[in-house]
Amino acid sequence: MTEKYEFIDGEADNFPVKQMCAWAGVSTSGFYNWRSRPLSAIAKRRAELRAVILQVFSDSQGTYVYRRVHAVLQRMNVQAGAELVRALMRELGLVPCQPRPWRATTIADDAAPATPDLLARDFTADAPGRKLVSDITHVHTWRNRLSH
Repeated sequence: MTEKYEFIDGEADNFPVKQMCAWAGVSTSGFYNWRSRPLSAIAKRRAELRAVILQVFSDSQGTYVYRRVHAVLQRMNVQAGAELVRALMRELGLVPCQPRPWRATTIADDAAPATPDLLARDFTADAPGRKLVSDITHVHTWRNRLSH
């Protein structure tokens, strides 16, 4: 019933409540009774946990998975099971981004001659096309990643 009532409450601006209650097969008085009812203790607790989880997740810059969030909650003496933390993170749509570790991709050869600075770091030119410079930038794509 709660799912039907939540749907009706969410669409109340778009359709008449009485009509939606008839479509959903629930009574209008039951809907208004549900709407005026205070939150249960469990609903209040989950709302509080959501706020704390959201804070911990944002403090980690969006990198903590549910196990780490659970560990932080334990250190904060907040009682919550790991699976509850996982479910609440899923409800909130929190998907952690795990940064890849930095690895050196190029190892400089100390014996190689230094590249000369022909412009002496002066990139201004009196006309277009006089001083041409470039930069090598690695653009990460997912190409050839799907086959692994």
